[in-house]
Amino acid sequence: MNWATYFAVSAAVVIVGLALGVTLPLVSFRLEAWDYGPFAIGVMAGMPAIGVLLGARLTGHLAGWFGTPQTLRLCLLASAVSVGLLTVMPSYALWLVLRLLIGVSLTVVFVLGESWINQLVEDRLRGRLVALYGTGFALSQLCGPLLLTLLGTESDRGFWFSAGLLVAGSLLLLGRTGAPKVNAQSAAGHGVVLFCRASPAIAWAVVLFAAFEAMVLTLLPVYLLREGFAQQLALLMVSVVVVGDAALQLPIGWLADRVPRQSLFRCCGVVLLLSSLSIAPLLHTPLIWPLLLLFGASAGGLYTLSLILVGQRYRDDALVRANAHIALLWGAGCLLGPLSTGAASQWVSGHALPMLMAFGAAGFVWLAFRRGAFSQRLATGA
Repeated sequence: MNWATYFAVSAAVVIVGLALGVTLPLVSFRLEAWDYGPFAIGVMAGMPAIGVLLGARLTGHLAGWFGTPQTLRLCLLASAVSVGLLTVMPSYALWLVLRLLIGVSLTVVFVLGESWINQLVEDRLRGRLVALYGTGFALSQLCGPLLLTLLGTESDRGFWFSAGLLVAGSLLLLGRTGAPKVNAQSAAGHGVVLFCRASPAIAWAVVLFAAFEAMVLTLLPVYLLREGFAQQLALLMVSVVVVGDAALQLPIGWLADRVPRQSLFRCCGVVLLLSSLSIAPLLHTPLIWPLLLLFGASAGGLYTLSLILVGQRYRDDALVRANAHIALLWGAGCLLGPLSTGAASQWVSGHALPMLMAFGAAGFVWLAFRRGAFSQRLATGA
């Protein structure tokens, strides 16, 4: 195994997480300073999700035409240029376009970067090394807002720093080998329905985790405030969920190399179901703190194990195609999760967030224990 390439590719993708952690809140702060309302800021925040859907469709074509390493470098550089242009084009309409382009290019980076990592690692180490990458990415997103407090929100230093990070990420990939070989036609990103039929448990796990991540960052603080918690305490509780997601992925990855991975996958779903059901009754008790850790860890484990299970089965074209489908499902989860939870919270129940997570986890458990829940091959009709 080429350890230098593994760490270089992992670092390049983790750098993207740090850059996003700096630029996402900075864009919102800048728009608020320009007196834009919550709806306009929300529209801007949703542009990268649309970019995810477009980028997943383009990944296979680009990697087939230019090769995986070159495509990754070009997309990192394109993202750096787009972030830099945010500083010299202070126009809401232009920022919408730039944010869309950033979403497209960084989706290509995620799909190809995660495919490259999975192609490189030996199966006996796959659980630990995929989890190590996932932990690094989660921590980089956590560090982004902290770094922004040092850089400040009044100047453009955050934008330029992020652009520099993305350029550095592209340089890390120079001369690296072992990337998936992609045919532009067979890995074009079509056939997501066939993928869902072939691996329904994996597909639903990705949608569920994407919805979870979007809801935790946007709606969980609101839910806690409405339940009577002070703002600082609510933010601390959200942080505990995120820490559970980040810190416990390495133990889950270690277990994935020692116990049957499908059984561990099912266990994460059961823990997510039980923890989701327990949030409302235990919310105002001391037990809520370890429960929030388990809530975050089990949800994060679903995504980590999805990548592990995909990586152990597919190579080259099929691996890139599977990760492109995962990106499409991720984008769908990011869009549908907050919308459905927000509507249910307003018109059905104040505890809609944990209840909908429990409903989604129950669906996963049902799928995961069905016969044929885990396909051994990717449908070739893509």
